[in-house]
Amino acid sequence: MKITDIHLTKESDFSVASAQVWFEDCDQPCKKIFIKTSVAYDQGFDANPEAFLVGSLLPALHLGEKRIFVEGAVCPFLKEGVDVAMHILSHWTRGRYVPIPVEAVVRDHHVPVKPPRAGMVMSGGMDSLAALRRNRLHYPDTHPACVRDSFFLHGFDIGGVVERGAKFHVFDRAMKAVFRITQDAGTSLVPVYTNIRHLCDDRELWLDSFFGAVLAAMAHGFRSRIDLMFIASSYDIPHLHPCGSHPLLDPEYSSYGMRIRHRDYELSRLEKIKIVSKWDTAFQNFRVCLANVPDQLNCGKCEKCVRTMTELTALGLLHKTRAFAADEITPADISRFDITIRVRPPFYRPLIPLLKEQGRDDLARTIASLLEKADT
Repeated sequence: MKITDIHLTKESDFSVASAQVWFEDCDQPCKKIFIKTSVAYDQGFDANPEAFLVGSLLPALHLGEKRIFVEGAVCPFLKEGVDVAMHILSHWTRGRYVPIPVEAVVRDHHVPVKPPRAGMVMSGGMDSLAALRRNRLHYPDTHPACVRDSFFLHGFDIGGVVERGAKFHVFDRAMKAVFRITQDAGTSLVPVYTNIRHLCDDRELWLDSFFGAVLAAMAHGFRSRIDLMFIASSYDIPHLHPCGSHPLLDPEYSSYGMRIRHRDYELSRLEKIKIVSKWDTAFQNFRVCLANVPDQLNCGKCEKCVRTMTELTALGLLHKTRAFAADEITPADISRFDITIRVRPPFYRPLIPLLKEQGRDDLARTIASLLEKADT
């Protein structure tokens, strides 16, 4: 793989960092990838070769490329980290992903942001909202790790799958809800758009290995704006497993001047929900839905929505939020899904005793019956 023609351009109201990705060892056409943001937020945004190295790494491994050549300078700290990440991924895939050489000029140290400035990936879901809330509770406003910028990414779940379309209207609607939250928290909301996921639109690659690297690539695009990016955890310590965003992987995508921290994996999903429930602006505007339907922030019908509604029911909180149109969940809603696949059981199993405490034995029995398949 060769990554060339890395440059920054202005297109209408956007600043666009782009690169050409050439595949050398597989039958894939050259693809132009980009990271872009509104000119209103482009201070400190640039065309950083390190962003495209990190963003292209997983497609290169997945598609069997024998090297990555980068037409640009790369921090040796990141180059070492990328090598570690490749060896982690090789172990996870039992040797399917083979570490490959990164061919790039080694650059001198990038002048750090002065004063130091922290950012956070913001999806509007429970993980990122709990992370932002804890940041606000734990760090004084004068601390350099107090989050100043929240980055909301198009091309991730919204606009990430080619066949589902760009859905810019869904992104804009979601951004309005997230803006209410970040404004209340006192952070800037920075919209970012990328097509890096489209380098290889394989669902298992995305979930198991890739999505954290795309978040890190976005962070490197803003290396002259921030020097620390927080990524909220997807799973807690007892349930860590090979995943696209992981406490072993994410920090290895750091350069010396751009630290990436995977945080809050000591907290369970229910603990995060409790944190968010005490922040009313976030609790009324959260976005967990992956269906991205045209008329609702949360459809209330997909597995992620149903799971979250069940969690809120177990905590006695569903009726207290307007984020879902309905304030009732039924056994039939849960039974429509296979809750034994991937790593769903750890989310559902702790709900059984809590649902019984809430007098929802019907839901508890339904979950227990469905989970028996995972235990046999």
